[in-house]
Parts: sequence; C-alpha cells; structure tokens
Amino acid sequence: MLIQELQEPVATQRGVRLLLIRDDLTHPELPGNKWRKLKYNLMAAEEQGYDTLLTFGGAFSNHIAAVAAAGRLRGLRTIGLIRGEETRPLNPTLAQAAADGMHLRYLDRETYRRKHEPAVLAALLAQTGPAYVLPEGGTNALALPGCAELVTELAARTDFDVIGVACGTGGTLAGLLTGLAGQRRAVGVAALKNGGFLRAEIDALTRQTTGRAYDNYELLTEYHGGGYAHFSAELLDFIRGFEARHGVLLDPVYTGKLLWGLLDQIAQGRFAPGTTVAAVHSGGLQGWQGFRQRFGSRSAWWPALG
Repeated sequence: MLIQELQEPVATQRGVRLLLIRDDLTHPELPGNKWRKLKYNLMAAEEQGYDTLLTFGGAFSNHIAAVAAAGRLRGLRTIGLIRGEETRPLNPTLAQAAADGMHLRYLDRETYRRKHEPAVLAALLAQTGPAYVLPEGGTNALALPGCAELVTELAARTDFDVIGVACGTGGTLAGLLTGLAGQRRAVGVAALKNGGFLRAEIDALTRQTTGRAYDNYELLTEYHGGGYAHFSAELLDFIRGFEARHGVLLDPVYTGKLLWGLLDQIAQGRFAPGTTVAAVHSGGLQGWQGFRQRFGSRSAWWPALG
C-alpha cells in the first residue's frame, strides 16, 4: 500500500495532516475498490461451481470494465447486461470489456430498473444460462470484507483519525465501517445528486454483515458536481490543479469529488487541528475515456491517458 502525504496549503493552515491512499495502484487491471469488492465474490463463484459471471452496469461503468478483466484473469465467462440501447461503434469502456471476452447484452431502461425482481432475473438467466450474479456496482455482503481489509492494511502502516471515500452504491464505505468496527471516523462523499438515500443502503449492508449499523460516519451530499457522471467545470479545474500540485490524476466521477469535498471541509474547519485524514484513491481512471468522449468539446484540457 502506497501512502502519499499531500502538502495542501489549506490543510497546513488548519493543522490537518492529509494522506492519499493509493489504492488505485494495488492491481494493474483491477484497481482499488473494484478488486476489493470482487475478491470474495470471485471466491464464492468458484466454490459454488460457476464458470460464468453475470452483472449489470451503464455504458461507461467501472464495474463492467472490472468484471470483464477479472473474468479474463480468472478464466471465467462474463456477461454484461448494459442499460440502454446498443450503439456502434462501442465506447472505450465497452470496447475494452468486449476485448476482455465479455458478452454484452442490452436492456431497455424499464427492464433494467426491474432487474432485481426475481421473475425478471429468472427470465434473464433462462436466456443466458446459469451464472453467478453480481449486482450493479459489485455491492453486496461479500463485497464488504475485501473493503474492510483496507482498514487493517492502513492501520498497520500509519496512524489516522478519519478515512474518506467516494460513494456510488455505498458498498465501499460500508466495508470500511465494518473494518473500523466503531473506532475512528469515516466520511463518504456521494457521487450522485440527491445521494442521501445511500445512508439507508450503507446501514442495511453493515447490519447484514455485522448485525449493527454504525454512527461513526458522515455522508456528504453537496459535492456531486451536478450529478453522477455530469460535467462540472469547477470540478474539472480542481482535478487539473490537484494533478499539477501532486502528480496524481483523479477521476471526475468519484475521487475528484472526494478530494474536492474533503479539502472544502478542511477549509471550513470541520476537522480539529491535529487530525489525520486518509483519503482513498479508489481508481476509476478508465472512466476518463468515456467522459472525454461525451464532453470533449466542453473543455480545452483533458488528461493524457496511457
């Protein structure tokens, strides 16, 4: 685990130590929380005798990309049920998923909304054949232990008071809370507009895993930048400045919002002097390809990607 101390003027002024946990570097093809969320699900799929993974996601989904890569690495067949109509040529995310061997199928938005209903899921599996089903975003009870391990790894390396993470489905934050076990604090920054509903999702996940909900966390919902995968010039400017200062690229859907939000909270004095805040860089950089495809005409700057 690489831990990078960030020299941010606002943190120095407020007496806050700010660390960046480079979980984006933990695996070359399955960076950050995607690998952590998949780890025990992959073990369960293999133990249960499945040779196929079936999952859901949007056309630019980090999760779809990760499951496709995991399937190739583990020798498993993968099926991605994609929200919306098929378009050609494939966008960069889906093109890479297909190159990794994922069979792409498309669901109209009404069917996609009902994908968790037993009858709908049974009908889909009747078409695809038996498969281990991973939910959208990879969040379920088996996703939490892998995320909890990050807390153990971090605590073995350094002292910290607060851990911060971006939230899409809430699974990573829920896993971190089980790892913290009521000690220290966590902060989640919602990537979605109107993301307050995530609190109930997070609490339900931790109850399912540990039998309890935790009160040692905050969910910040004001740093969504216009909504999930929406363009925000202010957020983009922040990401560009952060990369110039620290040599680290954030993504515009998750980690950019996380650091944007945490630094604003520090500026507002929300953390006491002497606090160490550890922010998790959970990856997601493949999303830049699709983001640039969708919004490229709206900015003169887009990051160079390998």
